[in-house]
Amino acid sequence: MTNLDRLISELCPDGVKFVKLGEIATISRGVRVIKSQLSENGEYPVYQNSMTPLGYYKESNYQANTVFVISAGASGEIGYSTVDFWAADDCFIFDCPEYLQSRFLYYALLCQQNYLFSKVRRASVPRLSRIVVEQIRIPLPPLQIQNEIVRILDNFTELTAELTAELTAELEARKKQYEFYREQLLTLDERGGAKLLTLGEIAKINSGKNNQRKDSGQYKIYGSTGIIGYSDTFVYENDTILVARVGANCGYVHLATGSYDVSDNTLIIEPNEDIYNLKFAYYQLTNMNLNQYAKGGGQPLITAGQLKVFHVLIPPLEEQARIVSILDRFDALTTDIKNGLPAEIATRQKQYEYYRDKLLTFKEIS
Repeated sequence: MTNLDRLISELCPDGVKFVKLGEIATISRGVRVIKSQLSENGEYPVYQNSMTPLGYYKESNYQANTVFVISAGASGEIGYSTVDFWAADDCFIFDCPEYLQSRFLYYALLCQQNYLFSKVRRASVPRLSRIVVEQIRIPLPPLQIQNEIVRILDNFTELTAELTAELTAELEARKKQYEFYREQLLTLDERGGAKLLTLGEIAKINSGKNNQRKDSGQYKIYGSTGIIGYSDTFVYENDTILVARVGANCGYVHLATGSYDVSDNTLIIEPNEDIYNLKFAYYQLTNMNLNQYAKGGGQPLITAGQLKVFHVLIPPLEEQARIVSILDRFDALTTDIKNGLPAEIATRQKQYEYYRDKLLTFKEIS
């Protein structure tokens, strides 16, 4: 930062000009290619409507170190290719003048990511217009300063990626460890005093009724994957287990807490806690991979009737509590967004974004 501060003090102590992209860069659109023309591997990646290459083509139409923005599909995503590539017609590509470093433009656009997302037209295919891109204003410091900012951010990006990769690898290892111990702890037999019972004998199983929801309200509405909306009224106020009843998420198990309502695509399981510990039931049902019991093809389905006749081994309550205590610690480490490894990964990303935005914040002069 010392060198950057010195350069700013020497070259632009009073600030820098801000310019619209359309006034300084040539913005062109890529050329469509047919998927049948592409291969799964090759020399030139093809970018169409995603940051993941659509495939590979025998030719390139843009050189390495070029910035592009996706205009349809994953609209608003910002890319930078370090190799020659083919840009299809759902990409806006930037040809920078000699006084604008392409990599600097990439970082400047990343600072505008949320703005670009906010301007995407939400239709059957999300789209971003050329006018929105042309009107984006970026700071234009001298090239020496642009190059120094790029050097700092490239180093910081590499360091952040390394740290994130290490944390992600640790998280994956912990998840596998958690799944292993969950499987071991929940592999029960009747020799330890566990009783074989049906879910219908030890829990009430019903379906939610709510088929309306709002974007805001006092009470949560739980659906197949978690909170899906809000309501001004509630139906339930005791903690329960929910199971996605229908669709792609069929069989997904999660917990509902507080005062809430439940959507009509979700089953509600209320264990008799004199026999069946709520958290033990949650872990046990999660470990059962209920989606494997779904019926139907295009629209998988699990019914309350199916769940009621499922047999489960229920150990004594003391043993249930011991197992829950162990699994809660693993669960907190792997999934608690406030205290676990996911929070550390999120913190690293926020730290990177903070310093990136700070480096690209300049006083504007007219």
